[in-house]
Amino acid sequence: MPVNALWRIDPGDGPRLATGDAGGPPQVLLPADVLVTDLLQPGGWERLPELAAAGDPVPDGYEVLAPVDEQDVWASGVTYRRSRDARLAESGQLDAYDKVYVAERPELFWKAGPGEARGPGASVGIRSDSGWDVPEPELAVVADASGRIVAATIGNDVSSRSIEGENPLYLPQAKTYRHSLGLGPALVAWAALPDLLSGAGAGTVRLVVRRGGAVVVEDSVELTELQRRPEDLVRWLLRARDFPRGVVLLTGTGIVPGPAFTLAAGDEVRISITGLGELVNPVEVVGS
Repeated sequence: MPVNALWRIDPGDGPRLATGDAGGPPQVLLPADVLVTDLLQPGGWERLPELAAAGDPVPDGYEVLAPVDEQDVWASGVTYRRSRDARLAESGQLDAYDKVYVAERPELFWKAGPGEARGPGASVGIRSDSGWDVPEPELAVVADASGRIVAATIGNDVSSRSIEGENPLYLPQAKTYRHSLGLGPALVAWAALPDLLSGAGAGTVRLVVRRGGAVVVEDSVELTELQRRPEDLVRWLLRARDFPRGVVLLTGTGIVPGPAFTLAAGDEVRISITGLGELVNPVEVVGS
């Protein structure tokens, strides 16, 4: 059995890690004391086959959780031309977005702390004090404590375009709030994936939003349009910072629904990325 993907699930007695082939469901429960943090120590990811050999079959009736435990999640902004153009439009042509798109230093910001990411099937949130909210489908990479990318997953960087567009200094309120991040379904080994950003294995990010059963948004972007390599984004993130438990970094979005669309409570957001499966989350309103 290939061991190239890691899930975090609840089989009924609390969170456990499970592994298997990225193309199918989790098959083997890892020992109960193993955390994602353990696998994100230098050399830890390579222990997966050994740990799987000592594991038990995954029982029926489990819940899939966000595939992280003690990790912070960071995010990158304005890494696609389409994202830059959308930010310029929403801010009234503020040139800060144009400058960060071409600058050597990327835009990086903190998105969520340990335990805050929402897994498959859990609701993601839109702020009650925002009038224009969008999903942002993104390739998320996972770096171990040494800064080496070991895995990838799907991220949904839910954002308030009205709050960020009003003033870029409001970015933390537009990006970082309760249930503002969807993540999953599994961590897929980076080494097992083709080069998603170029060549024959280039990947596609797809977004579908349904409302009342009808498709209200459908779009896609090729990962070849990502202006910055994930490895470069991680290197910038690790400048003058340490992540002893590993870290997740969202690499930015190339899909930004137009101004006529805003998320609403009850919507269903589906994001798929080549080789990484599909992340599905309903939408709720948070705050008062």
